[in-house]
Order: sequence, then C-alpha cells, then structure tokens
Amino acid sequence: MKKSEINFQVELDEQSIPERILWNATDNPNEGIEDTKAVFIATWDHYHKGTLALPLWTKDMEVIDMKRFFIEVLGSVANTAVTATGDQAMADHIENVCRILSKNLQEEIKAQSTQA
Repeated sequence: MKKSEINFQVELDEQSIPERILWNATDNPNEGIEDTKAVFIATWDHYHKGTLALPLWTKDMEVIDMKRFFIEVLGSVANTAVTATGDQAMADHIENVCRILSKNLQEEIKAQSTQA
C-alpha cells in the first residue's frame, strides 16, 4: 500500500504567534519545504460527529489575502461536496456565498484604492 505524508512546521514568536509556516508533502510536485502564510486543516471526529479545525496564519499575512483565502477554501469545499456526496444543491449554495463574498471583497479593495 502506498503511503503519503504531509508535514507542517510552525515557527512561533515569544507570544506563540506564527511567524512562519513551512510545509512539505511526499506527493508535492515542488521539491523541498515550501513556506506559506496560512493553512486550514480540518478533520472529522467520527466519535463525536464533529469537525476539529486548526486554522493558522502568520502575523504578517495581509487581511485582504486572508479574506481571499477564506473564500477560496469555501470554494474548494463546494467542489468537494459534489465529489464526495453528489449534492449539487449544497455546492451551489456554498458557491453563491462565495460569489457574494467575492463581490464584497472587490468592493472593499476598490474603496481602499480610492482612499489611498
């Protein structure tokens, strides 16, 4: 049986706030450890029927980028919902939320650029 590993390293400051997040995976097409500004890991606790989530981001990640990250995570959830459950209606609802959030974010970016 083939095995695959995903590894994360988090460098913390004195207040235990992530300064740097590094990751690598055995199936990563890019060689070596990669750095990132955010990661969101979720696992299903089948004993308690709930999600265990571990959201991490570095203190220098831009708020706009964090909002984009959230929207893209939700979009990938919509795609996965169809693949995993076949529930297109659920995916459509999630994608509609993503469209609304994307529109709001674009308006926020536009407003910031006119203030600058």
